[in-house]
Amino acid sequence: MNKLVIKACSEILKEHFITLNPADRLLSKFFRDNHNFGRRDRSYISELYYGVIRNKRYLIENISNEDPKKLVIIYLALILGKSIRELSSVLDKQDLIWLKEKKSNKVEVTKWASKFSLPDWLWEKFLIQYGQETSISLAQSLLLPANLNLRVNLLKEKNILKVLNSLISSIPELKNEIVKTNLSPISISLPRGTSIQKNLLFLDGLVEIQDEASQIITFLVNPKRGNMVADFCAGAGGKTLGISAMMKNTGRVYAFDISDKRLANLKKRLKRSGASNIVTHKIINENDTKIKRLRNKFDRVLVDAPCTGLGTLRRNPDLKWKHSPESLNELNIKQNLIINSASKLCKVGANLIYATCSILKEENEDIVDNFLLKNKNFRILSPNSIFTKYGIPLNSDKYIKLTPDEHKTDGFFSVILERFE
Repeated sequence: MNKLVIKACSEILKEHFITLNPADRLLSKFFRDNHNFGRRDRSYISELYYGVIRNKRYLIENISNEDPKKLVIIYLALILGKSIRELSSVLDKQDLIWLKEKKSNKVEVTKWASKFSLPDWLWEKFLIQYGQETSISLAQSLLLPANLNLRVNLLKEKNILKVLNSLISSIPELKNEIVKTNLSPISISLPRGTSIQKNLLFLDGLVEIQDEASQIITFLVNPKRGNMVADFCAGAGGKTLGISAMMKNTGRVYAFDISDKRLANLKKRLKRSGASNIVTHKIINENDTKIKRLRNKFDRVLVDAPCTGLGTLRRNPDLKWKHSPESLNELNIKQNLIINSASKLCKVGANLIYATCSILKEENEDIVDNFLLKNKNFRILSPNSIFTKYGIPLNSDKYIKLTPDEHKTDGFFSVILERFE
């Protein structure tokens, strides 16, 4: 690490604080515009940048200052534990004097929400839903960065150990850190920040980037060969591709989304994957005429609903400042509309899988309860037979809830609903 790294990180943070643009996009743009930084410096910049965003509230309250460079410096000292001596070579004399003064007159941050750098409203939601002990554990885990997870593409390779060994051979310096994960039988974990996009295994479509929790949602769809499956909010298609692989390119997978850009990204991934049973459909909204024409046609319908994304704060720490009780209410309205519309695609005997990457009851259990109240022809199915079938070490009679503190995955919720008449 050097002075240029700190300067660069401060510049990106300044733009992020002013524009409120997504943190990952700003970082990617900075690296595209600044090719002079090597791999190690890019890693340092990324770690500092996301570290400050994760701990922003705590840092600001500690120094009573929102200056990006000051936040980087205090992050290095307080969170990463760097000493004055260690920082003397990368900080100016004036900054060192300021840091010494701040360390000598450290402010004690006492509020739990401030300690975990969460908005007050979100911390209150956690307390109501989880209680204090679990809320503390969950909040702590959301401050930690997440590893990179890959899904092995079963269309191209069924031997997971072969892919694992190939990855280790291609990145030998990480041989002790490339491992199979605990839950998904086709997931491999690599250290955060690992560059995989230029790796031949990725370019040849043998692996895709996908969090382990997201892979579990794909298994819950449990499609059979020849099924008609709808991915109602397909996005860039990570789950769509996983479903296609499980179906061994038989049947048909319909990928619906309102975004041309996201569907275009899916088409790029399709070329690598070898999937040939996927049809993409741009829709205007959940009541699009394309949806109405396909009512009662599908064996499986996946609704990975638009949500706050608060289960992904390890990867997207800026999301916690982009939501409020008001935006949560707006999302709840949308979620209710989407699950009801998607359910109309189900034939009798079909499964409707509702999922979010949220850890809030309002986006999860409450939406499902409200849906079942209005749709008496649906019921909840236990996922345990699916877990047994695929060798997934989970157990639940009703809802599937994954959290970073308990499962070391992103926070995810899902439930399987069966249309029985």
